[in-house]
Amino acid sequence: MATSMVIGTQWGDEGKGKIVDYLAEQADVVVRSQGGNNAGHTVVVDDRAFALRLLPSGILYDNKTNIIGTGVVIDPKVLLDEIENLEREGKSAQSLQISNRAHVIMPYHNLLDEAEENSKGDLKIGTTKNGIGPCYADKVNRVGIRICDLMDEEVFKAKLDYNVRIKNKILREVYGSTEAVDYFQILKDYTEYAERLRPYVTDTNYNVVTAIKDGQKVLFEGAQATMLDLDHGTYPFVTSSHPIAGGASVGAGVGPNYLKNIIGVVKAYATRVGEGPFPSELTDETGDYLRNTGHEFGTVTGRPRRCGWLDLAVVSYAADLNSLDYLAITRLDILDKLPEVKICVGYTKNGETVKGFPADLHELEQCEPVYETLPGWETDTSAIRNYEDLPEAARRYVERISEVTGVRLGIVSVGPNRSQTIVLHDVFAE
Repeated sequence: MATSMVIGTQWGDEGKGKIVDYLAEQADVVVRSQGGNNAGHTVVVDDRAFALRLLPSGILYDNKTNIIGTGVVIDPKVLLDEIENLEREGKSAQSLQISNRAHVIMPYHNLLDEAEENSKGDLKIGTTKNGIGPCYADKVNRVGIRICDLMDEEVFKAKLDYNVRIKNKILREVYGSTEAVDYFQILKDYTEYAERLRPYVTDTNYNVVTAIKDGQKVLFEGAQATMLDLDHGTYPFVTSSHPIAGGASVGAGVGPNYLKNIIGVVKAYATRVGEGPFPSELTDETGDYLRNTGHEFGTVTGRPRRCGWLDLAVVSYAADLNSLDYLAITRLDILDKLPEVKICVGYTKNGETVKGFPADLHELEQCEPVYETLPGWETDTSAIRNYEDLPEAARRYVERISEVTGVRLGIVSVGPNRSQTIVLHDVFAE
């Protein structure tokens, strides 16, 4: 059995797409297991950047099976647009499979998402307003529409009728919105989407497990990251799904014992988008340098990301929560010109060491980061391809990350291209 999983250890935007893309070359099957089109992966191939929102990163390779799993919420229009964009770039989506159990984002989800966010004032979450949360809410409330429902016109009509009536009432009476969704327009649009998506729809739960049992190499691709997990992240400033190893098991429809070689992707510094506590955030020139040098703007939204020093209190928490086997350190090259670098190795509160990671955000806001300062290497690492050739200070930096978290180094990335990847362990061979 040869499986591997890529998980974000921070607040997202760690460069998971690049790591998944690199590992996908060895894989037979690539599985996206949760999230929606609020999560973007940017993959650079031959200096061409591909922004993927729903399609698994393996789609850029030929002869790979690419699966959108049960735990993903799917906006059909976004997915079809993405397929068309891919084909315009000379790539094919013929290898795509879509779970018949996945839930469908409807137009009323987008309206509810925006209305809810606008109603919160200072309590806003920072949602992308793509309807992700309301779609997952319908799933939990057991009124959601699944892909298999979309494939059955009579079932779809009945479920759509109920939802349109209820959602328009909520929009009008709860949020005071003058906007409403039209049953017949949605029926027309989504019936068309259904026919275009039908060739891709299948029982992916069965197909993933069968592939594993047949000895194929299966790669599970995470979206978002650990600190955005609905249960374990910095709630309520989180996403609406479970971007952790356990969530991949549920979202892909496979038992946990099938999941091996779990790789935690760690950006060499810290970023996050939207609201919420960020203990190691830098609001000075160094923070601006990291943002501008790293082009830290959202793949989907274009929003500037908040930047700070690497927070190993966060990464260590993620290491335990995901039972990480390896670390993949990304964007090391962004630190190349700094004369010194800092790492947060833990927190104190009122002079006392904080154990674990605080659940209470008020407590987290009171935490003071404990920093270690290391010398910078002030050397261009982007052309280095062997670990031993990295500057000694750069090696010391990534090795310190491994020491504090207790997780082995697996990959060090020194740029966005596939070729700019230093591999210390072949995870599929372990």
